[in-house]
Amino acid sequence: MKIGNIEFGDRPVFLAPMEDVTDIGFRLLCKRFGASMVYTEFVSAEALVRSVKSTINKLTISDTERPVGIQIYGRSVEDMVEAAKIVEQAKPDLIDINFGCPVKKVAGKGAGAGMLQNIPLLLDITREVVKAVKLPVTVKTRLGWTADNIIIPTLAEQLQDCGIAALTIHGRTRSQMYTGTADWNPIAEVKRNPRIKIPIIGNGDICTPEDTERAFAEYGVDAVMIGRATFGRPWIFKEIRDHLEGREPDITMDNSWKLDVLQEQLRINVERIDEYRGILHTRRHLAASPIFKGIPDFRQTRIAMLRATTTAELNSILEEVRKMWT
Repeated sequence: MKIGNIEFGDRPVFLAPMEDVTDIGFRLLCKRFGASMVYTEFVSAEALVRSVKSTINKLTISDTERPVGIQIYGRSVEDMVEAAKIVEQAKPDLIDINFGCPVKKVAGKGAGAGMLQNIPLLLDITREVVKAVKLPVTVKTRLGWTADNIIIPTLAEQLQDCGIAALTIHGRTRSQMYTGTADWNPIAEVKRNPRIKIPIIGNGDICTPEDTERAFAEYGVDAVMIGRATFGRPWIFKEIRDHLEGREPDITMDNSWKLDVLQEQLRINVERIDEYRGILHTRRHLAASPIFKGIPDFRQTRIAMLRATTTAELNSILEEVRKMWT
């Protein structure tokens, strides 16, 4: 499968762009464990144009994580075009446009999935961004605004006509947010459309290697993108790749090994940012990681883990957790 001139091989699996999740430390680990492509946290076009420092910092990428995409969102043609030009200077492998974020602070202001209520503007933005940059431009969106308004079969053709290089579809509507079950049937309908020539990437409720295999086999997508199931679990990409390629599960990847990975993520974040913010970036993954499930009376340990303010304090707590498995 190819996007532009980027070759991904057979059945690629991507890390979804997620705010406060896909920082560079996490991306590097996901890449190491087999993610075919990673994305930065999504970036506000308006904030980029205004040169907001925290937003500019999100454009920092490493050659080690390539291929890497930078995702932008906004609600005006002018801001999105200018933001795309700024992003191009950071030299990602592609630029992704977010027409799928459902949260109120984004969609409620007309950006992200909010664009699904203004298709003419959505298409204008896409067309003008494609024209403004030399990098491949891709789009990530949802099925539609509500269950009564599943527009993705038509929208996919319109987006392709704007010149995008690939399309990611999350199998939910905006009104669903992240509730209910992702519906992959409209994604399959898009993929079966003989007019569609660009790669179609499926997203939504991919939590296991078996889910990934089923997405490829039953819905025919060109790639799969994984979001929330990666929280505190960057090794999921190795589990998936081993499964897809017929290898037995790696028995060396026990809980102690996985704890080592999370501690490495903490080290990377602290080194690349600073101790306070590095810990904050890692806490979300520690809170969500499945490795702590099943430990009896873990509540107080979890609270202490999430309140730790120094690397030494947090590592000390994690080492006590390690002893619980021996």
